[in-house]
Parts: sequence; C-alpha cells; structure tokens
Amino acid sequence: MKIITFGEVMLRLSPPGVDRFSQTDSLTMHFGGTEANVAVSLAQFGMQSAHVTRFPDHALGRSAAGYLRKYGVDTQYIQYGDGRLGLYFLETGAGSRASQIIYDRVDSAFARIGADTVDWETVLSGASWFHWTGITPALSQGAADCLLAGIQTANRLGVPVSADIVYRSNLWQYGKTPQEIMPALTQGCTLVLGSKSLFSDLYGVVGSTFQESGRALMERFPNVRYITDTKRRSISASHNQMAAKLFDGETVYKSRNHDIRSITDRIGTGDAYVAGLIYGLLTFNDLQRTVEFGAAASALKHTIAGDVNLATISEVETLANGDSSGKLKR
Repeated sequence: MKIITFGEVMLRLSPPGVDRFSQTDSLTMHFGGTEANVAVSLAQFGMQSAHVTRFPDHALGRSAAGYLRKYGVDTQYIQYGDGRLGLYFLETGAGSRASQIIYDRVDSAFARIGADTVDWETVLSGASWFHWTGITPALSQGAADCLLAGIQTANRLGVPVSADIVYRSNLWQYGKTPQEIMPALTQGCTLVLGSKSLFSDLYGVVGSTFQESGRALMERFPNVRYITDTKRRSISASHNQMAAKLFDGETVYKSRNHDIRSITDRIGTGDAYVAGLIYGLLTFNDLQRTVEFGAAASALKHTIAGDVNLATISEVETLANGDSSGKLKR
C-alpha cells in the first residue's frame, strides 16, 4: 500500500539528555515534521510511504532527504529550491520541569512552495491514503493552495484523506485565518483527528459530548467517516497517561489507558498515533483493534528518542494486547 504525506520537515536541535539550553555547548541534531513522522512510522510497519515537501538546495536539505530515505521513506517527490530549512530547538523537561520548544521557521523553503508545483495526479496515482495536518496551511498561501489541490485530486482518484487539524494559531502570518482556510480542506477528509473545542473554534460545530460533536462535524462534512482524538494526563514531564477514541458515526471505540513512565521523548507521539490508526484502518477489519493499535504505537513512541517512531508491528501489537512488561527478548 502506498501512503502519501505532505508537509514541512525541520531540523531539530536539542541539548544532550535533559540539560537546559543555558547548560550546554553542544546540540544534538534530528530531522522531523509531523506529516513526515507519520510516513516514517508507516514505513517501519512495512508500508510504502512517500513524503512530499520542499527543501533548500544545499547540504542540510539533502541531509534531511537522506534522513527520510534512511528510514524507508520514498523521497522522489521532494523539491529543492531557494529559502532556508526551518529549525526548532527543544529543551527536554524532567519531573516537574516542562519541556519547551522554540521555533525558527519563518520564510522556509517549504513555505515558498507554489500552488501548482506538485503533480498530484502522478503523486497520488495508485495511492491508498493521503495525510496532512493543520500546520501545513498555516505556513503560506502557496502551501495552503498546494494542499487543497492535493486533497481535491485525492478525492477525484478515490484516495482516503486524513487530517490532524491542530493548526498552531501563532503560525498564521500571511493574512488568512484558519477559519477561512481549514473548512475547504476538511471538506475532502475521510478521517479527522481533533477535539470538541477545535471543532467549535474552526467550524462552529458544537456538541456537549465527543459523540455529539462528532455527529455534527459529519453533518457539516459528509465525506468524513471517522473522527478520533487522544486524551492525555500529564502527571509530570516524565510520567503521562494516555488513551484514544475513534468514532464511526454510531459507536465510540476506546483504547485501554496507557501509563507511560520515564518518558524518553514526547515529540511525535501524536503522529505515531495517527500512523497506527492509518495502518489499522487499511489492514484490520476491526475498529477496536485499530484504536488499540494506534494508542499502543503512540505509547511506544514515548520511549524512542527523536521525532519519529521506530517501533515495529510486533512491538505495537504486544503492547496493544496488554503486555507492558518490557520483558527482555532473546
């Protein structure tokens, strides 16, 4: 199965371990971006995944593409041109000290992508799924227009589309609001990840429960077949609990609650969930099993450094089936 993702990839720079910015004279380098993280995770599950993005035409841009290839992602649709590589700086928290992120991504090479620069007919030919997030249309009008063209092409070709609609309000700097842009993009979606508050804020859709809000969203956007969300309890920066739910218009399927202690890296855990959910929807004929698989994938990502989830199907299924012992395997 061929999965297509679309979005910016940034360079992540972090002090070693749980050091503060003020303590370190060196930074660890990773690459990551929420949609590309989904592509990497699906590649680890044995699926053919390809990421569409735009990098600066220099050594860092080529290194970022090489990073994706290293983990099995097809990079043939990546563009290169002017602009810079977006950066973000992560200081990892511990105990009662929260992690913090500083973004430096203005005028990136990806933000300069044009509305007609991607041949979506070729990219999406034979695809089984297309995924995007609300971060992408926040970056520029060109990125939003290019994404809309991709969604419309996917709809025309019968390719299911998923969206994580978290939209990062501080990124919208080009004169449009998410309320102006996001509805047209969501119109073409099959699966939407979001909360009641997001549905109300972006679309004016309200409901007293997740189920009521979900039904209202499905009435507003008839193409939507599934709505999903995760719930997290942050006991400390090192100890979280999380669970997930999936609604198909009739039934809400809920995962077990995962108690995640001694967190290694929280970045990319939502992307790991989405990847697990996509895998389940394409592979299982069982929505309960699907939401359990997605939640377990997210829980395992907390144990892996960097933005991407490198957990295997076997590891995810072991946890999804209730075995959280971490017992040594020989």
